[in-house]
Amino acid sequence: MELLRVDAREPDPIVIGRAADELKRGGLVAFPTETVYGLGVNALDERAVERLYRVKRRPAVNPLIVHVADVPAARALVTRWPDAAERLANAFWPGPVTLVLPKRAHVPDLVTAGLPAVGVRVPAHPVALALLRACALPIAAPSANRSTELSPTRAEHVVKSLGDEIEMVLDAGATDVGIESAVIDLTGARPRLLRPGALDPRRIAEVAGELEFTRHDPDADAPRVSPGMMERHYAPRARLVVVGHRLGELARAHELAALVRARGGRVARLDFGGLRVEVDVARSFAAQDAEGVARVLYDTLHAFDEAQVALILVEAPPEGTEWLGVRDRLSRAAASE
Repeated sequence: MELLRVDAREPDPIVIGRAADELKRGGLVAFPTETVYGLGVNALDERAVERLYRVKRRPAVNPLIVHVADVPAARALVTRWPDAAERLANAFWPGPVTLVLPKRAHVPDLVTAGLPAVGVRVPAHPVALALLRACALPIAAPSANRSTELSPTRAEHVVKSLGDEIEMVLDAGATDVGIESAVIDLTGARPRLLRPGALDPRRIAEVAGELEFTRHDPDADAPRVSPGMMERHYAPRARLVVVGHRLGELARAHELAALVRARGGRVARLDFGGLRVEVDVARSFAAQDAEGVARVLYDTLHAFDEAQVALILVEAPPEGTEWLGVRDRLSRAAASE
């Protein structure tokens, strides 16, 4: 595996060219987007896509998002481009919004978990855009980590998770957004939010119109319409418990922490300043807004893994719609194995 440093704002064309050539050969290249680091392959190369699933240990029912350089490249992958897609693309691309639309026949079924629609987006990171333009290919790029584990927001997270199983990692430092894109299904009569992101759904609704969202976890073996719909996902190695502010939840958090520490395990706490439980490692969110918390959430949980804690207690985020993406990631990370 090659680890290549690249400037986040002005990527070296020579380095980008090497990565583009690797993708054209069917290789796996991890690269930064504004959300998290993605593990990229040529989305039209079925053999490369199959290898990506193997390396990630990703179930075939979990589809991939295809990254493209611009709107014409997105439209080349889909059979229909409704007015809502045009409005959303104009408003949020490049950016952390994925649109699910009916796919063209040349998009492999493996990319879409056998379903007739594909998720596409234009990322807002200079390195990702330079790579897409250099290779002139649609790049399927789920997060560059083992399936169900914490997504990587730094190159070192990628290396730790995937090691020598991939050809190249482009290291451009920490990502800006910190959690994955919002996914909007445009195949039905009304836009439907399949996966919330860091962007407040109210902003999306202002552009797309009334937006449906009901969290739905399909049966284990059923194909997902979107990534991020597995019950357990985005999870650190330690057990994670989200602690609300009701007296019973706080009491349980104290009991869990005491039990783990009595058995010799380490306990970590991540809060907004309102969770007072005796632990071994404690961090409070420096930012109190949803976008600020999303930016550092995975990085903090990775640090707790490095500290080899057995239990992570996280104070429940506020209930506003702008917190939906953070709440979704924490609830899935806390799901029982």
